[in-house]
Amino acid sequence: MTIADRWLLPDGMDEVLPPQASRMEELRRALLDLYHLWGYDQVMPPPVEFLDSLLTGTGTDLDLQTFKLTDQLTGRMMGVSADVTPQIARMDAHSLKREGPVRLCYCTNVLRAKADKHQGGRSPVQVGVELFGHASLAADVEILRLALESLAVSGAGEIHLALGHVGIYRNLVVAAALEPEAEQAISAALALKSPSQLDEAVSRLISDAALANMFRALGTLHGGPEVLEEAREAFSEAPQAVNDALDKLHELYQGVSAEHPEVSCYFDLAELRGYQYHTGMMFAAYVPGYGQALAKGGRYDDTGKAFGRARPATGFSMDLKLLATLVLREPDNDGVWAPADEGQNGLSEAIQTLRSQGRRVVQALPGQRSGAVQHYCREQLVPGDNGWIVEAIEPST
Repeated sequence: MTIADRWLLPDGMDEVLPPQASRMEELRRALLDLYHLWGYDQVMPPPVEFLDSLLTGTGTDLDLQTFKLTDQLTGRMMGVSADVTPQIARMDAHSLKREGPVRLCYCTNVLRAKADKHQGGRSPVQVGVELFGHASLAADVEILRLALESLAVSGAGEIHLALGHVGIYRNLVVAAALEPEAEQAISAALALKSPSQLDEAVSRLISDAALANMFRALGTLHGGPEVLEEAREAFSEAPQAVNDALDKLHELYQGVSAEHPEVSCYFDLAELRGYQYHTGMMFAAYVPGYGQALAKGGRYDDTGKAFGRARPATGFSMDLKLLATLVLREPDNDGVWAPADEGQNGLSEAIQTLRSQGRRVVQALPGQRSGAVQHYCREQLVPGDNGWIVEAIEPST
């Protein structure tokens, strides 16, 4: 390896430098304070768990994203956390065992084996909330509102909220009695947004004409709130569970619009990302200029079943690194420059006094060449008639 190669980072891994690191910490605190005000208790999951616990009930997507290693103490396989949500579900089901609704929040580093267009980099700082123990629409509305509040606190403007419900597709699959291979073929066509591929798969795999038309319609049902009315017509002969899902989407839309009329809502009834994982409503929030969602979430009931306690669950997550780029921060230019300590009487005491008052003081080191400007100081400590005083630094001309 050459010296020029030593600074290279693995693809998808990034470092955070000043002043964005300070912005991230400021935002982390603001979000956790927000969640505290809404009644969410903070938890800190471990960075590594045994695989049979970490990947329980999450499907293959998370398995492919998980770095795996062998525990030197037990010989068992472990995984580095690639998504905090399953860990929080384990905490609720096994560690806390509280009755009734449980609200939890977190902010922690995760590590992913590969990046993708939906999740961004491989080393995000995941922040989010989970609400366990309540299957009501009110719980989903609370999660949606809190996601939008989180984006507002982060400085997002012109938010576009994409809503879907996995129950629509799932109940059509049950009604058509599709085998796993047939279901995968149709879901792949829906994911590609390809009408021709969808029509070919439906014609080949579904013999019932009415159900076939419903699957074809599913690929076209995306757009504004008017999509919900179009879906009513398209699914007039569908199982009641499909129309129940449409009812929930309509009520979610009303709940969000009442609190956040400025948010633009978009519906995609064929959105199947996380299909194996989600059990109800799904959402993603976007802002202009970003190619990926800033917040993603939905309902994922019964994830805790593998830990002996199936519970309703709904929540969302975000990447703190991405959120911190919404408001680009200039370096704080509020420091006080102090000369090097060369035995001046009272200098150390003056510096300590300023720091105890919450002032940022940068003291020069002996022989240091960089000065106040390079260290973002606009004031300086200078000797006065009665000790050290703080005075403004005159800008250079």
